[in-house]
Amino acid sequence: MVLENRLEIKLSQKLILTPQLLQSIKLLQLPHLELSQILNQEIMENPFLEEVIEENIEESIEETKREDEINQDLSDDINVPLEKLFGFTVDDYFEEKASDGRDLGYFTDGMEDVPVFERNTNRCPDLYEYLLWQLRFSRVTEQVYHTAEVIIGNLNEDGYIQASIEEIAKVADVDIDTAKRALSLIQGFDPPGVGAKNLQECLLLQLKLLNLDNTLVEKILTDGFTELNGKKYKQLAIKFKVGIEDILSAVKIIEGLEPRPGRNYSREDAIYIVPDVFIEESEGEFVIILNEEGIPKLRLSNYYRKLLSNKNTISTEERKFLKEKLDKAIWLFKSIEQRNKTIYRVTDSILKFQEDFFRKGMKYLKPLALRDVAMDLGMHESTVSRATSNKYMQCSQGLFNFKSFFSNRIPKNGDVSSTSVKEIIKEVIINENHHSPLNDKQLVEILKVKNINVAIRTVAKYREELKIPLHSRRKKWF
Repeated sequence: MVLENRLEIKLSQKLILTPQLLQSIKLLQLPHLELSQILNQEIMENPFLEEVIEENIEESIEETKREDEINQDLSDDINVPLEKLFGFTVDDYFEEKASDGRDLGYFTDGMEDVPVFERNTNRCPDLYEYLLWQLRFSRVTEQVYHTAEVIIGNLNEDGYIQASIEEIAKVADVDIDTAKRALSLIQGFDPPGVGAKNLQECLLLQLKLLNLDNTLVEKILTDGFTELNGKKYKQLAIKFKVGIEDILSAVKIIEGLEPRPGRNYSREDAIYIVPDVFIEESEGEFVIILNEEGIPKLRLSNYYRKLLSNKNTISTEERKFLKEKLDKAIWLFKSIEQRNKTIYRVTDSILKFQEDFFRKGMKYLKPLALRDVAMDLGMHESTVSRATSNKYMQCSQGLFNFKSFFSNRIPKNGDVSSTSVKEIIKEVIINENHHSPLNDKQLVEILKVKNINVAIRTVAKYREELKIPLHSRRKKWF
């Protein structure tokens, strides 16, 4: 084998992702809220971008006239002083901020005059703060107090302790007895059941506060918890030698207890979904509306455009910088426009395939794949995937993720999707007799009547995906 150097010419096709193309791809897959954040960031970084805030047409016209006057002055003399541009000096600006309590740009969002007490009491305490507040009023030794703090720090959001008593004692550097006294102290706090290591202990702690010690309820929780969890009430009646009515009465009391003591003190904020697209029906026809609420409306700055066009006022480096920013701004406009067009076309295609769903409901959702929409629009499948990623649609049927309109076809069942079958199973179970719930075999027979042939294991799989328990766990005794 001889090694040698030689020149070759090869012709090949490659897709090179330029920064502009990467930006277009990124904007396409962004949901509504993230797009708003990205555009606001671009406004801060790019001097050519301005947000249009139009309260009415007259004010917008007057604003344009004022800008033209300023730009005309700037075209003559780029070194125009700030007093002429803004009507006040820089010293006046800082003087005004210092006089009204704003320390050189640090604002408090209208909270300057609100007393500290009102600001602190404007929110509910979390479980950690609530338990510490009760601990401060407890008369205990310093060791028990410190150990109780360690225990409170090891509680999860539901109020259950996550460490063993030995681990607590080791961390607090105390003996086991001191750790047990501290745990007993915490378990006597509000909310009832806090500080338990499992559900069984949590319910038993609540019984003590209800003075239900040495009752049938306590016996069921202590010695019949496995049967209770499986709703085997007849076995409990035989085990404790009582009537089934007594067992059902005790179970009713247990069902009234709180399995998650700490959830009322959760600090989790509700996350609201903002739809990217609205579909409204007007005179029998569907109308697609892209949600532009909260999205800043952009325009190019006339000031910087005139500044760039004036060759005598800026240096070569400044011109290069402004030219790059202008190109980025123009490409951003194109990318946003392309994003809106793509989302609109994908929505229109989904609407065409799933028209029965939009008119009749979830049971009429047809099988649909990404490639079906891609072929319909002449796009690549990955583009459709990005256009539907993390986006939501608001219609008369409710708020849906775009991905929920794509479902698999059930073999040998024609145009029936797995999503529609799940919806039928869910509806049947909701309307079943709760004292005699349907098992999976009976659900299969009901689907056969609707000309849907599926196996029992398929029904069991769909039921588990819907987080619906077995018929024995759904049975209600009272």
